[in-house]
Amino acid sequence: MAAPRTTVSLSPSTQHTLKEVLSTARKSLITNTRRAYAGLNTLYEYTNSIDTILQHIYRESSGRDATPVALIALGGYGRRHQCQCSDIDLLVLFEGRIGPAEEHCLRSILHPLWDLGLSVGHQVRELSDFDSPELDNPEYLVALREARFLDGDHGLFGQFKEACLDTTSPWRLPTIDALLELTQQRHAQFNNTVFHLEPDVKDAPGGLRDATAIRLLRDMRDESAENPNADLGRIEEAEDFMLRVRSVLHMERGRNLNILNHELQELVASSFVSPGNDKQQQVEAVMSTYFHHAQIIGRALSAELKTFQAPAHSTVVPIDEELEQAWDGIRFVDGTRASLQPQTWLRPFELALERESDLSEQVLTCIERHGDRYPPERFFPSTEERDLLLRVLKPRPGLYARLSEMHGRGLLGRLFPEFQKVYCHVIRDFYHKYTVDEHTLLTIRNIEHLLTPRSKSLGRFSALLTETKEPELLVLALLFHDVGKWTDKNHSEEGARMAVGALRRIRLPEKSIATVEFLIRHHLQMSVAAFRRDIDDPDTVTQFSRLVGTEEHLKLLCLLTLADVTGVGPDVMTPWKEEMLWRLFVATYNRLTLGYGDDVIADTGAALEDLYRQLPEDVSQQEVLTFLEGYPTRYLRVVDQLDVFEHVRLSRNLKPTELHATIRKTDASWELSAIALDQLGLFANICGVLSYFGMDILRGQAMHNDHGVVLDLFQFADHEGYLRLHTTAKTEIIDLLGDIAIGKIDIDSNLGGRQQAEQ
Repeated sequence: MAAPRTTVSLSPSTQHTLKEVLSTARKSLITNTRRAYAGLNTLYEYTNSIDTILQHIYRESSGRDATPVALIALGGYGRRHQCQCSDIDLLVLFEGRIGPAEEHCLRSILHPLWDLGLSVGHQVRELSDFDSPELDNPEYLVALREARFLDGDHGLFGQFKEACLDTTSPWRLPTIDALLELTQQRHAQFNNTVFHLEPDVKDAPGGLRDATAIRLLRDMRDESAENPNADLGRIEEAEDFMLRVRSVLHMERGRNLNILNHELQELVASSFVSPGNDKQQQVEAVMSTYFHHAQIIGRALSAELKTFQAPAHSTVVPIDEELEQAWDGIRFVDGTRASLQPQTWLRPFELALERESDLSEQVLTCIERHGDRYPPERFFPSTEERDLLLRVLKPRPGLYARLSEMHGRGLLGRLFPEFQKVYCHVIRDFYHKYTVDEHTLLTIRNIEHLLTPRSKSLGRFSALLTETKEPELLVLALLFHDVGKWTDKNHSEEGARMAVGALRRIRLPEKSIATVEFLIRHHLQMSVAAFRRDIDDPDTVTQFSRLVGTEEHLKLLCLLTLADVTGVGPDVMTPWKEEMLWRLFVATYNRLTLGYGDDVIADTGAALEDLYRQLPEDVSQQEVLTFLEGYPTRYLRVVDQLDVFEHVRLSRNLKPTELHATIRKTDASWELSAIALDQLGLFANICGVLSYFGMDILRGQAMHNDHGVVLDLFQFADHEGYLRLHTTAKTEIIDLLGDIAIGKIDIDSNLGGRQQAEQ
């Protein structure tokens, strides 16, 4: 109900006194705000001053003939978080119907508040209005939960509490639903992340509304429910920090503004006397603190929300001696025993990924409470734990969520102290949108998203991920690619150095370490070549192909670049950039796999020396050298050493119309190696044979040496399972290839016959 604006004034002396009270309170608030002291205690005192003013107004000016009335503080005012420019959320509650006397009482309260320049957000209700909840007003439902008696009739306030705040009240469940719905909608507006370049300290995830939601949910939770997060001290500390920041924003802007933009970040840093040699370092320090507290609030709210999903009755299903499946996810059978065995802590994460399940709060709390007691070495006492980590890091649905939990509870920083150095670390520029650690985790999420690409263009990169032999190395490279940003040094070089030390500590094979080191050291090079240079210039592709060296390095670096650039911000990887990146990949891939006449294998070099050291008894060094003469250097890059010796064997005793071939299964696909003397149309005929048997060719390449020996290499997928279901399938394919090579069978007629049979 809106009160008509007629003049209702206090006596001049009373008005003067109240102005003095308000002025003194504001001066004290501003003094504390300038020094960033306007947190919980200061706002509590300021709220008390507002209470005093309102009580004085009510007692002097209320209409004596009105029905019993109660003044009730709501929302932020109710919880004593009244900031300088916040509205005074006030409920004026009348026992009976509102008539002229009640309207006069209402005006006698509101007009003096307006005359003092206070902004009042008021609600006017009759007691009968609380007979049933207002389902169409969720904000009002939530605000009522923080109702606080100010003045008036105590008995009336008691009836109000019993009607809508009691645990058995019909208002309770609708209020819970309203709070959950409002929280979900609000989080969606901020992409469900606390990490924003210019955060809203009130509404964004991890902000003040989330801290309030935690308190309200706990207040409305069943007393028998398990408390998922008893560490209230950290939440209160985080809320106090957020209120101090908000107070600075109100003071500087003179209005209810809660966006911590770049300009105001400098003012906040100055108020806090943030450490640093210049403004940038000072801002980075205070924003790092902001994100630290926001994560604490956000994580606590997630745990609180989860309790409302708990079933009334649940069963626990044993998994093994150490783990079990509970309603809230994977949990330890014996949490006390698990706290003494940090080498087992990765197991629940692996199972959660395998089962696409959540992790129980019991596991996460155990890790958070006990992680600081163990050095990194305790987590990897043997190579079994290292292999477990690699399995956890393999891209699949849920990887980002699990890594975020590991990081938020401190486990990731215990496994790799190198990564902990960028915890909530802020790089203050207008390019990056997230903290360094969150950007890192988002790059891994981008790889995870490639498993189910959201567009046809991303499907191209998804195929590369499927072909990658060890995608966990890509995730490791992403995990470490920006850890060097904690210093002022070249972060690529520093990150590579830190990663090598960390990976040797867990005894990762040196070959794998070299791959990760390469990716980190050069993680910016592909974006530079794709977005800042002319990729149609042959020199650009030639130089870049020399940098990557191998097909596998090219794939991994392309995927890393896509994930890294996309992880900077929602709109950074534009369609144009995506296309340029793909064009550079294709051009470089062709350069590596198709070869050029001047890029032939030399009779000396480290690659050949290493090859000669692995010679089997039935193959001589001269035989290998003769076979390799004239083949492009890419041959030794894309073919394993044992396959080289097999190709030498296949090349023996070749006749002009013969074809020698082998077929083998790899982890990702099937591989065909076919060797023959140079023949017209051989490559196309092999493609036809594979198609005839229903194979999906993933990649094919051809090369020849100085002696006219042609080697055709194919990777293909057998979606129909022909090779798996038929024991003679390999022989049938190879025999058909031989028949076609000598001209015994015409491939076109065979293909035509099959196509007619399928119609």
